[in-house]
Amino acid sequence: MTEKESNLKKEIRGLRKENLLLRQKMGLLNPRGTVRVPKEIRKPFDLAEKLVGKYFSSLKFSPSSGSIEISNERYILIRASALSHEFLNTISDLYKDRGADEALHIGKNILFDLAHVLGMEDAKSFHKKMGLSDPVSKLSAGPVHFAYTGWAFVDILQESTPFPDDRYYLKYNHPYSFEADSWVKAGKKSTSTVCIMNSGYSSGWCEASFGIPLTAVEISCKARGDKKCTFIMAPPHKIDSYLKKEAKQAVLPDSEVPFFLQRKKIEEQLSASIQEKEVLIKEIHHRVKNNLQIISSLLNLQASNIDDVHTKEKFKESIGRVKSMAIIHELLYKSKNISKIHIQTYLKELTDYIGDSYNVGSHLKLRLNISVKKQFIDIEKAIPCGIIINELLSNALKYAIPVGKNLKLWVEFRELAGKKGYELIVGDDGVGLPESIEIEQSHTLGLQLVQALVSQLGGKSSINRNSGSIFTISFPF
Repeated sequence: MTEKESNLKKEIRGLRKENLLLRQKMGLLNPRGTVRVPKEIRKPFDLAEKLVGKYFSSLKFSPSSGSIEISNERYILIRASALSHEFLNTISDLYKDRGADEALHIGKNILFDLAHVLGMEDAKSFHKKMGLSDPVSKLSAGPVHFAYTGWAFVDILQESTPFPDDRYYLKYNHPYSFEADSWVKAGKKSTSTVCIMNSGYSSGWCEASFGIPLTAVEISCKARGDKKCTFIMAPPHKIDSYLKKEAKQAVLPDSEVPFFLQRKKIEEQLSASIQEKEVLIKEIHHRVKNNLQIISSLLNLQASNIDDVHTKEKFKESIGRVKSMAIIHELLYKSKNISKIHIQTYLKELTDYIGDSYNVGSHLKLRLNISVKKQFIDIEKAIPCGIIINELLSNALKYAIPVGKNLKLWVEFRELAGKKGYELIVGDDGVGLPESIEIEQSHTLGLQLVQALVSQLGGKSSINRNSGSIFTISFPF
């Protein structure tokens, strides 16, 4: 061997030694181990130390391309404080209008959900890369990965029972939690536990490993002055019983039980509750419609036994009013929207019913014209409109038909140009309303009812007596 070759080999050995020391200093090789676990489950964790350690031995910083790669997987570095006390401070400021407690609750939910998803996805990725299959082996890679990525050191306690069923229970310490550490280094002290992302990530990883829903609660925290950050993890429906057991042994901090996507689940529960109420309301509309139909039938039976034409006509008018309301409740029962009604469908059914009631034939023509951008109208507006249309059309069909001539009737419903409101027009080309009849001071029940309903709508009415009678009613949306 030449002197040159010998020197070269010495340089290579020296570089390898420097590289090893550098990796040890950076934590990429840890002779003391990266996790502490009970002896009964130590074997898979020893294997995980080797597998994950080898994975992290390939670390490449490339500032020129703005990338960090570990075993060809891109990573990012984020300041710990930005995901801990600084994040919660910003969220608390953004939601301060909801009060300090609610603002903090929102911030913690966001952090927990984010970390839980990260834990689940990292776990799935590692399970595939490392060829891990049984639950404990899948779990073992988590704490090691946790240590290498700077979240915390994990110390799993002896009483833990990591089974893939309701018996699952994990109690563990994070002696160097990045969240608690960020509070301590910033000189801040919390009144509650702060390691939300630690809870979320670890429960997410274990959930993906064991195939069961899991959540984790921090029961002591260095950020609030405790000696260590301690957590318990269990299925959500079992966690309360473990917390009660812990509370008998020590004074627990006021900490919430985090549930993955809690806000989403609450929204789903609210949605289900709303749907149940909508079904109930629809059933009420159906029953109201049935009751109105019964009233209508009773009035019809009563009218059939009345010989006096005038009295019989009054019964017929009442039946029309009842029917106009019954149609609305029938449509609301069929509709997806329980507070609004489709204008076109409602007015078509109403005018068809009125036409059929008065035997509108070849000598009578009834036209309906609807011109609106908004297809639905509130029920509070629809009912008065329906009764108004019923009164005015019925009145025209009784009194406006010229002797020996045909009669044209029309109903128009449109949006006011440039105004936030509707315009309802009911007209005919009949004999016209006598000048002696003043709409505002009429003694007839029908016209009194029209005026009352216009007032209820917050609208205005006018009448054109040229070439028949044309009633125009405008009211706001």
